[in-house]
This record gives sequence, structure tokens and C-alpha cells, in this order.
Amino acid sequence: MKTVLVVAAHPDDEILGVGGTVARHVAEGDEVYAVILGEGQTSRSDHRENADQGLVEELHKNTLESAAAVGFREVFFAYFPDNRFDSVDLLDIVKTIEQMIRKLKPQIIYTHYSGDLNVDHQCTARAVLTAARPIGAYCVEEIYAFETLSSTEWNFDYSAQPAFCPNVFVDITDYYNKKEQAMECYVSELCSFPHPRSMTGMDVLSRTRGMAAGMERAEAFMLIRKSIKRAGE
Repeated sequence: MKTVLVVAAHPDDEILGVGGTVARHVAEGDEVYAVILGEGQTSRSDHRENADQGLVEELHKNTLESAAAVGFREVFFAYFPDNRFDSVDLLDIVKTIEQMIRKLKPQIIYTHYSGDLNVDHQCTARAVLTAARPIGAYCVEEIYAFETLSSTEWNFDYSAQPAFCPNVFVDITDYYNKKEQAMECYVSELCSFPHPRSMTGMDVLSRTRGMAAGMERAEAFMLIRKSIKRAGE
């Protein structure tokens, strides 16, 4: 059995990026946890302090319902300001993730691609790499970056970061229905096609990634780091 941690910036990212893979991990006997760093919703108000906290609470309720659909063992919320991670000291985000790594000791971490358009995704990716640096008594063995609809494909500025170029494909054909059920819980986050963050957009992406790897449906990742220890360790 492996322990897996998904580090996501916002509620629904954990499903859009890795929901099918999570369901597969669970089916194979692994324990999967998520930490949602951002509170969600509040950036849709003119000022954060004017945001409807009832909507935030409802979104977090949706997160727990969604988590049950794919089999997350537990979801942790960090409540950083939505779409304002760049206003927070990166060290604060790093320390939150470090605490989760110490607590759970995951062998595998999934997180955002550092080249996403969304600033919270960028900060999350950087914070994960910092928190999971290979020092001390415990070392995360594998780190993967996932793509997030309406962020990864919308960053057309490749001057600083190359486009998302997956090199790991996970067959989720048998688990896509669970991913769908999970995403349907996020009523406030779903949009109508042709917006990418839609049920049709999710369907198209899973089939596109599947075709690239000879599968019916897949989720695609970039391998960031993999450590292979000595035999017996």
C-alpha cells in the first residue's frame, strides 16, 4: 500500500487534474489524501472581505461530497486567499505543505504544473517542490504535475515556461465514471461547453490523452522527480 497526497490550489482542481487516478489508486489499495490550499470563491467578489462566506462553506461541502465519490481518505483545507497566493509569503504555503508531508509521509505527490496561467497554481507548484526537497529523514519518492482545465491550456506565454508536455499517462477508463460523479458535485465551478471547465471539456481531454497512449481514456502527467532507493530500503 502507498500513501498518496494531492496538493491542489482550489476546490475542484483535485478532480479536474487527478480525479480518475485517485479513484484508481484507491481501488488498488492505496490511501489518498488531499490538501486544498485556497479557500475558493472569494476572488469572485470585488473585495475578499465582502465575499459570501455561505458560498465558501457550500463549496467546501461540495469538496467533501466530491472526495467521497473518488475515495479520498481525508481532505484538509488551508484557507489561503483565493487567486491571491502571490500576496502571501511563499514560506507560509511551504510550511503548510511541509506539515502535511511530515504527518502523512506520502510516497507520491500530485500537484499543479508550474507553467499554468493561474498564479495560485504557479505558487503551489513552487511550494511543493520546496516543501518536498530531498533532505532530512524522509524523502517523497515521486512527484507528478497534472494539468488543470481552464488554466494549463490557456497559458500561451512560453517565454518563461514551456507548454505542458506529459510523459506519464494513467489509464482511467474504468474510473472515469467516478471522476464524472465527483465533478458533478461542484455545481458552482462547472461551466457550459465550449468552456474547458465543463463536463464535455473533461470528456474530450480524457479521450485526447487516452488516444496519445493507446487507451480509451487517460489522465496525463509530467514526471517532476522520481527517486529509486537501494534495494531493501
